[in-house]
Amino acid sequence: MTVKSLPAAPEGRPFARENRDLPSSAMERWNGGIKAAQSDENSISVFDVIGADWYGDGVTASRIAAALRSIGGADVTVNINSPGGDMFEGLAIYNLLREYEGKVTVKVLGLAASAASIIAMAGDEVQIGRGAFLMIHNCWVYTMGNRHDLAQVAADMEPFDKAMNDIYGARTGLSTEVIEAMMNAETYIGGSDAVEKGFADRLLSADEIADDDESPSAALRKLDALLAKTDTPRSECRKLLKALTGSKPGAAANPEGMPGATEEINPENIAQLENALAAFGK
Repeated sequence: MTVKSLPAAPEGRPFARENRDLPSSAMERWNGGIKAAQSDENSISVFDVIGADWYGDGVTASRIAAALRSIGGADVTVNINSPGGDMFEGLAIYNLLREYEGKVTVKVLGLAASAASIIAMAGDEVQIGRGAFLMIHNCWVYTMGNRHDLAQVAADMEPFDKAMNDIYGARTGLSTEVIEAMMNAETYIGGSDAVEKGFADRLLSADEIADDDESPSAALRKLDALLAKTDTPRSECRKLLKALTGSKPGAAANPEGMPGATEEINPENIAQLENALAAFGK
């Protein structure tokens, strides 16, 4: 399959009274230390949440577009280990990869959940680790308003759910009804099952995946997941992580779609955070 034969995703944000957050199940399954064993200048890493928050973190369409421009039409590998995030941003990234002139190879190294699973579908070839997972579900948001507002949000979300169903269906050949049932159930699809069902083309060999990323960015991703497991709101997680690193809001990202992170993390701050998490869990 070539990406040219995949359906385009709808663009835009149909409503304003919404907040996105990540499914707690996705954060609990996310191992932020997983990375590609090898990468090169034509590789793009999707190793964070999808979409920028008010601190400027996350993988955004603008960052992916910049990375693709720098690669200049050559074949590209997109390595994914992400718990998902902003579905609308994920659809925009999917469109960028779908329209890219070079061959797009997607490698799901750990987790491609929610919006990240849509991005994964844009590959000319999709490869997945034997122990990796895709997760598909319906679009969901936190919203506010009266019953008319809520009814309108539900109506506005419906075509986006249908668009995701169409994308998964085009990739897999599964019927609309089967995909709908999987999305309704928030389904996790393991590596071998993903290949069998058509979500991926082949399994990655074990030596293509590493689980020893000890960089500051990986440490922050792991702490983010730990905080999520304590049911800490994502906004509070980001505040704590910013305090830990001493980073300022709006930190720059590199062309690979990774958020900027301090090169040094204060050990005293780490100890304080670990103690706070331990106390919270008692």
